[in-house]
Amino acid sequence: MKLEALRIPAPLRGFAAGDAQLFDIVLAGDKVASIAPSAQQHARGTLLSALVEAHAHIDKNYTVQDVGAAQGNLFVAIERMNRHRESWTGESLRLRMERALRDAWLSGTRALRTHLDWVQPEPPAALAVFEALREEWRGRIELQFVSLTPLDLFAGIDAGERIAREVKRAGGVLGAFVYRNEGIVHKLGRVFDLAQQHGLALDFHVDEGLDIEATGLRSIAQLVRARDFGQGVVCGHACSLSVQEDAVAAETLALCAGAGIHLVALPTTNLYLQGAWDRTPVQRGITRIREAAARGLRASLATDNVQDAFYPYGSYDLLETFGLGVQAAHLAPADDWLDTVTVSPAKALGLAWDGRIAPGCPADLLVLSATGEHELIGPRGRQRTVIRAGQRLESNEQ
Repeated sequence: MKLEALRIPAPLRGFAAGDAQLFDIVLAGDKVASIAPSAQQHARGTLLSALVEAHAHIDKNYTVQDVGAAQGNLFVAIERMNRHRESWTGESLRLRMERALRDAWLSGTRALRTHLDWVQPEPPAALAVFEALREEWRGRIELQFVSLTPLDLFAGIDAGERIAREVKRAGGVLGAFVYRNEGIVHKLGRVFDLAQQHGLALDFHVDEGLDIEATGLRSIAQLVRARDFGQGVVCGHACSLSVQEDAVAAETLALCAGAGIHLVALPTTNLYLQGAWDRTPVQRGITRIREAAARGLRASLATDNVQDAFYPYGSYDLLETFGLGVQAAHLAPADDWLDTVTVSPAKALGLAWDGRIAPGCPADLLVLSATGEHELIGPRGRQRTVIRAGQRLESNEQ
């Protein structure tokens, strides 16, 4: 297959482009065989590597009609989902989780990390469903999971140990919900202990609110450095960083940079949940993506919630999330930030391919109709051809 006269945005290039702006790409089997400057003068579209979803919740999506929308109240959403979780069965979970994966697959996603609610020492019903789907979807979407556990549960030695052992057995990532907890450093230290003992990476929901006193992100960064923790740490949300004084936020980001922490911003859910609902909000809840990038921390944009109490709308189309993130966080030019849904999350998830397009890379690609940077956010930016293993994906494929 030959793809002609396509733009390849600079953050996605894994080859020396020189002064060329348009490229002809030849695919051979499931690999990119060659990339050469195009003789054509007008772009036919934009080439991306397949998308990578760094933070989702496929166990609780598509439940908003049952639980209702929380309209800006994070803890109301948590309470509603806690009640609804009591009715979850393997069958209902599979239906919702398969729907999410199909949506992501058809949108061009090649890897997805989901957080699974894990609120007791015992593994949740969603874990067995996830493990089955991970095998069934192997070769289409690379699936990872994180145990999403309230940080306070780790205060009990036995509970944390049981969770960590099961996460290790199932090949997952250890996680926790961290927000203004009492004894936060001690409890986080317990999570780090378990991760080091069991050889687990970490992925936190942290500071998901607009309290300027919420400094979980700083504590995590300090622990990474103090422990010389090298198994990988991802921190999602970090909303409080957006409202803290510039100097305070800069110090935290410097710590994160030194610790090699990967930040994930979730524009849909955080725009919906953060800020006042009795007037037009002036606080957006999006973490400091641009300031992080200035320190070498290239954040990811991710979907988070889809049609549940936390966010009652949305889909698993990461290009929609990208478009919202560009506008909400003023990420311009948009071309320069396409790594937030490709290269950056691939690195955060430790994927074998970092998403940079080059000869020899996998032929898992998206061709967008957008012929320029200013068409990325709009109909042409959403119109795409999905190519997996060198073959065009038809809309009726699973």
